[in-house]
Amino acid sequence: MNPLQKINDCHMSEDTAKLILRLTVGVTVFLHGWFKVMNPEALGFIGGLFSAWSLPAFLAYLVYIGEIVAPLMLIAGWQTKIASSLIAITLFVAILLAHAGDVFTLTATGGWGIELQALMLFGAVSLFGLGAGKYSVDHRIKANTVTIPETI
Repeated sequence: MNPLQKINDCHMSEDTAKLILRLTVGVTVFLHGWFKVMNPEALGFIGGLFSAWSLPAFLAYLVYIGEIVAPLMLIAGWQTKIASSLIAITLFVAILLAHAGDVFTLTATGGWGIELQALMLFGAVSLFGLGAGKYSVDHRIKANTVTIPETI
């Protein structure tokens, strides 16, 4: 058997792939949020970005929902569509406020100027469409839900 055939015959379940994607996006975004928890002056910078767009600086505190709460929800696989939506919105706003000038640029090594933000954003969007998979709190809740048949 040739090596390419061995790769083609390799199988991973969709649920395992969803778990890997959830953990990758969730942990990556969470670490960005944790940095902001450990370095509160970062909120001042983000507040300044909002102010530059004539928006209230206190909106910077929403980063804790998008980069701490939502990633933890995503990692657990709880309310995955809500969590992935919050992360996607947070990343879209981050790109708009802090990285808009990088959208059409390449890094010194040839990467896209917003490749990290884009990977997290589109990973979250993908999870919105895919759902959590069976290795998740969402699946456990759904599996333990008893439906009572309607009587006529």
